[in-house]
Amino acid sequence: MNRRDFLQYSMAGACAAVTATRGAAQAAAAARPRNMVFILIDDMRFDGMSCAGHPFLQTPRLDALASTGMMFERAYVTTALCSPSRASILTGTYAHRHGVLDNATPLPEELPIFPQALQQAGYRTAFIGKWHMGGESDAPRAGFDHWVSFRGQGVYVDPQFNINGARQQVTGYVTDLLTDQAVDFLKGSQDKPFFLYLSHKAVHANFTPAPRHAGCYAQEKFPRPVSMADTDENYRGKPQWVRAQRASWHGVDGMYNKEVDFDDFVVQYAETLRAVDDSVGRVVDTLRELELLDSTLILFTSDNGFLMGEHGLIDKRCMYEPSIRVPLIAHCPNLIAAGSHSSSLVTNVDVAPTILEAAGLDAPESFQGRSFLPVLRGEESGGREVFLYEYFWERSFSQTPTVLGVHDGRYKFMQYHGVWDTYELYDLQADPNEMHNLLGDLQITTQGGTLDNLINHQAAPDLLALIKRMQGLLREQLAATGCRPEPRW
Repeated sequence: MNRRDFLQYSMAGACAAVTATRGAAQAAAAARPRNMVFILIDDMRFDGMSCAGHPFLQTPRLDALASTGMMFERAYVTTALCSPSRASILTGTYAHRHGVLDNATPLPEELPIFPQALQQAGYRTAFIGKWHMGGESDAPRAGFDHWVSFRGQGVYVDPQFNINGARQQVTGYVTDLLTDQAVDFLKGSQDKPFFLYLSHKAVHANFTPAPRHAGCYAQEKFPRPVSMADTDENYRGKPQWVRAQRASWHGVDGMYNKEVDFDDFVVQYAETLRAVDDSVGRVVDTLRELELLDSTLILFTSDNGFLMGEHGLIDKRCMYEPSIRVPLIAHCPNLIAAGSHSSSLVTNVDVAPTILEAAGLDAPESFQGRSFLPVLRGEESGGREVFLYEYFWERSFSQTPTVLGVHDGRYKFMQYHGVWDTYELYDLQADPNEMHNLLGDLQITTQGGTLDNLINHQAAPDLLALIKRMQGLLREQLAATGCRPEPRW
């Protein structure tokens, strides 16, 4: 063999070895359980992205994630309040089951949460960000190998973190600092499959944009919702408590003790979201750098929606669409068709079983949600036909009553407890802004004014049939999920 033949032979052998090594690595990665990243935002509206129709907010990294993944058009929460929703995400159960009914109650330690199952299956798990269940505690929780959190709501600037049990004062903007921690975790987690739960403080009020974004939308004007005007026509058929709430802490005429201007409020909300978009971009760039972007399942969503003047309200809690509808983007090129949209009905209680199925694991018997992994794979099945909504009255925010409701994707029925007031029923296909309560013409009195009596004597036959159907769905959902408030029908 001459020198040229020898070199060619050696080069061919080296290339073959490299190819074999790369192939082995790819095969090993393919055989390994799927890496997953779950990104949770606080109080983000379903349309809080440029790709979802926001009038001026620019979110190029979220837009890119949606364009190469799947965007859900009908993702909802079963309780539009931070802590109950977060507990539902972790436990796969409704609020009445897990017991976190307000923002101060800790998550019961005996309840299984899906990160524990991932951890037991060999995943390296991390929680980074806002826990917000249990008042002021920031102590590490079971199910996570790596822990970075803070007390309560935290602060936007110069927070104190609890990092694996040791408190540390850090300098900077909280969205960026949490992203730094997330990137470090991803870069240090190549030896095992990993699960990252990145839970941002943003965009909870009081909104504080990153310095680089402060004032970027100062000249913009957020369009007032059609239902915001304080007119008799707007409130015709609505419960009395809705109009009365305009002057409260969570109403447009009384915002935070009248210390906040509505126009400034909605602009600062958008400016604060800009750093969230940057954060998503950094997580995506890190996964791409690690050559894991195509195989990693990313889920991006919010703990609840947020009213921006609809019906004269801000905040959440009630069952109107901007309060309960949330963004949901799923991204995994090896699993999900790029640029796909889903109209499947999914909820926050469905997140836990979806993640466990994606990891090849069975959900605990305690879980009440259903996996939407089939939807991600492009199958027709996997969504819901109906879901239960519940919110329980809080003494601190007594302007919003307890509500039990049911939603089937088109019709929505809301039943109130602890207040003598009109129930609500909407046809979202004909009335997406929820302006015309189909029950609004039924006159409630103290004499025989139960709903059954009213509909039997006042409702037209077609409306009567619809009401009976929605009543039946609510009863079925309450019974199926173990909620028995013994309502007066």
